[in-house]
Amino acid sequence: MCFHNSMNKTVQQLAVRYGRQLNAVEIAEKIIQEQYHISAFTNPEYPIVTSDPEIQIYHWGLIPFWVKTEKDARQIRAKTYNARSESIFQKPSFRSSIRTQRCLVPSTGWFDWRHEGDKKIPYFIYVKEEEIFSMAGIYADWKNPRNGQTVYTFSIITTKANELMSCIHNTNFRMPVLLHKEDEEKWLYPQLTDYEISGLLQPFDDQAMEAYVIRPDFLRKNAHDSSIIEPAEK
Repeated sequence: MCFHNSMNKTVQQLAVRYGRQLNAVEIAEKIIQEQYHISAFTNPEYPIVTSDPEIQIYHWGLIPFWVKTEKDARQIRAKTYNARSESIFQKPSFRSSIRTQRCLVPSTGWFDWRHEGDKKIPYFIYVKEEEIFSMAGIYADWKNPRNGQTVYTFSIITTKANELMSCIHNTNFRMPVLLHKEDEEKWLYPQLTDYEISGLLQPFDDQAMEAYVIRPDFLRKNAHDSSIIEPAEK
């Protein structure tokens, strides 16, 4: 699954890449720029792209609009960092968002582990020709009944692994859904049919991707440390 991402570009670079605007004051207050490692398990704030003209800042870990209490929200978001493409139209947590609230999750790479016996070997994976590429995501807006505040959250969609990712993620054989540049705005189009959406939820061409082994201590490093994505010494 995809629980560890990298976004080592500035939000200004994101705005240029996606043709979006940004609220400079809000962004400066809300986001730490150039993070080489971002873990879903901290429910971090993260920039996403919607059909809105501005870059949005959402929390990783989707809370469906119908959740009733804060306790339920905490419990369900721990299970919604990823959404499986094969069941996304049926799962109550995702079936509304996949039809009406789709987003792009910008990335400069992500992390996964290959299992060899008792060893876990970490890899950094990215798209060769794209400094910033797009993962397919969904989002939701949840109103906290206790204080009336709206919480903005998202999930990354996963699919079956391509050949490269089958070698790396060799336990569950999954990978994030990656979108080609020409499909990004299409993905955001609100009138897509279920059939058209499903057509975009496919494994990415592994020939367009690259991966290499990194040092196993990357999880303990400061998120702004560029050595996180340096290749491990052979």
